[in-house]
Amino acid sequence: MLDRRLKDLAAAIVFVGLLPVACSGQMMNVKIVQRQNNETGYSNFVPGHSTSTTNANVNCYAGSTNVNCSGTATTNGYSTAPREVSYSVTGATLSLLLPDGRIAVVNCVSKYAPKGDYINRRSCRMPIVDEIQVEFKGKNAKLFWPVSLDGKKMESETYKILGVLNN
Repeated sequence: MLDRRLKDLAAAIVFVGLLPVACSGQMMNVKIVQRQNNETGYSNFVPGHSTSTTNANVNCYAGSTNVNCSGTATTNGYSTAPREVSYSVTGATLSLLLPDGRIAVVNCVSKYAPKGDYINRRSCRMPIVDEIQVEFKGKNAKLFWPVSLDGKKMESETYKILGVLNN
C-alpha cells in the first residue's frame, strides 16, 4: 500500500513539474517579411512570397575507370500574391512567415499612461533584424530578438495577433 502511494506521489510530482511547459505558449523561429509603423490609421497589406523544396534521388555505380550516375529530382513550391488586409490599424504591424508557410499578422499600439498628455508615451519596440523568435500564447505573440554582439542579451515586445493567413 505504501509503495502504491509513493508511486502516485511521484507521478503527481512529475505532472506538476511538467505543468508550466504544458501551459506555456508555443515558441518558434519566424522571419519578418513586412513591417509597417504609423500612429495614424492605415490599411495593412501582406507581401507576396514564394517557397520551394527539392527532393533528389541519385544512384551511382563505380567501375575501375568510370562512374555512372542516374537519378530524379522533384521540386514543389507555391507562391502567394500580395494582398490587402480588410481592416485599418495603427501602431506597429508585422507580417511573420511561420515555418509551415502561413503568415501571422501581429500589431502593437503605442503604450502610454492616460494623463492627458503624451509625456509618458512609449512606442512599441520593433526588431530591426528579420530572424526572430516568437512565443504564441492565446491571442498574443511575444517577440524576442538579440540586441548584443554575442546574441545573449535579448529584447522583447508583446503584439496582438490580428490573424493567420493560409498559403
